[in-house]
Amino acid sequence: MKFLRFKNRENSLNNNQKIKTGYLDEDNKVVELKGDILDYFNRDIKTILDNILESHSLEDIEIQAPTDPSKIVCIGLNYKDHAKELNLDLSNSPVIFIKPSTTINKNDSVIIYPKMSKQVDYEGELAVVIGKETKQVSLEEADNYIFGYTIINDVTARDFTLSDGQWTRGKSCDGFAPIGPFIETELDPLNQKIITKVNGELKQNSNTSMMIFSPQEIISYISQTMTLNPGDIIATGTPPGVGEMKEDSIVEVTIENIGTLKNYLIKEE
Repeated sequence: MKFLRFKNRENSLNNNQKIKTGYLDEDNKVVELKGDILDYFNRDIKTILDNILESHSLEDIEIQAPTDPSKIVCIGLNYKDHAKELNLDLSNSPVIFIKPSTTINKNDSVIIYPKMSKQVDYEGELAVVIGKETKQVSLEEADNYIFGYTIINDVTARDFTLSDGQWTRGKSCDGFAPIGPFIETELDPLNQKIITKVNGELKQNSNTSMMIFSPQEIISYISQTMTLNPGDIIATGTPPGVGEMKEDSIVEVTIENIGTLKNYLIKEE
């Protein structure tokens, strides 16, 4: 099932409008549900159907980021073909870093190209949405903590990371984590085509089967040292083909059986 959060388009600029929860039905209608999206973690279909309010067309809504995570935990170099592209050895354990919550962005919105940066890159990735508090879980238990899967663009100011010698500043600019549009709860995370296009030109083309560490391995590893909260996002790494986005670019990350995350790069005024 594809869950989402949304606002009514006609009132989307109203900051007082409450973000709504829903799911996408077989007719591509958005079925509004009572409560918050995290209320539907691990719920049976009867419970979901008992909480239906009304339906909306996709044209009449504005999709929001799927959750409000306390943090985004990211994995570096997690595709075998990406490691080969860079002529690097495979890591023995996941390399992790964090993007702050202020990087959260949504589908069909603007990414601001910072004045100080000379190179902003795209990194299309499969993202895991955590459904409940996760602390020191085993590999075998990890699936029990996954709400579902979505898409993230781990936007990076590459010149920042190269000059700083570490990743924090270059990964942490406001709006540098578009996420969405849906949370897919029924997905094989290790057999999905993943592609990124910039201005319609194919840039990344791989499959999640090329991951070095599975989402379950990553969850177990991270949870040994930090608590993952409900709604937290794990970005599972990017395939080969990472590159630069110029000002006024349109970037689209598509993952099979989830959808397409689309954003627009605009220079900071």
